[in-house]
Amino acid sequence: MTRTVLITGGTSGIGRAIAQRFAADQAKVFITGRTPDTVEQTAKELGVHGIVCDAADAGQVQAFAARVDELDVLVNAAGGLPQATSGEVSALDGVLAQWHANLAQNLLTAVLTTTSVQDKLTSGSSIISIGSIGAERRGGSYGAAKAALGAWNASLSSQLAPKGVTCNVISAGYIADTNFFHGQLSDERRSALVEETHNKRPGTVDDIAQTAYFLASQGARHITGQTIHVNGGAFTTR
Repeated sequence: MTRTVLITGGTSGIGRAIAQRFAADQAKVFITGRTPDTVEQTAKELGVHGIVCDAADAGQVQAFAARVDELDVLVNAAGGLPQATSGEVSALDGVLAQWHANLAQNLLTAVLTTTSVQDKLTSGSSIISIGSIGAERRGGSYGAAKAALGAWNASLSSQLAPKGVTCNVISAGYIADTNFFHGQLSDERRSALVEETHNKRPGTVDDIAQTAYFLASQGARHITGQTIHVNGGAFTTR
């Protein structure tokens, strides 16, 4: 039976890899993104359906949700490090803007999207949200938003598990070949992130995609309310 899969932030990086993995399984895949040209190009390349939507905008989310019928898998992959605030602002206003941006991109995108399609989920559906190792260490406002994502997921699971819906977070460590650092990751920092792992290699988008695919499989039906760490052993609370 063909599954219907919705992936926010599906035009690049982890979201794109997850979309590609489910498309390879002949699923009916929808991806969202904020830039029309990028959405159109990615959808064409992957053979999936593209929807232009800013997942942090309630009106846009509500509009795209109306286009989706029954849903088997929801992957909340929208997020990342917001760009620095431009223009002259006070130090406190800058902090406020940074926190608002991180909460909007890394928590509210998942909350709004999930809420908008919740009544379209059926028994056997899965919700997967992309978290970060930054939720437990050195994460600042970004990490705090990802930590809140995990807390929200636990509450969501208690609400939806009785209806046959699993809800889990994938906490990713350093993943190479994404635009997460906006091209500002130094060679020294990259080496340090790799050195922290037990297997001495960076994570890949396929590592996360394969984990998401498993969490949406029949073999994972008793896994819910969890945060699954995928970081090569780099996770520590320091």
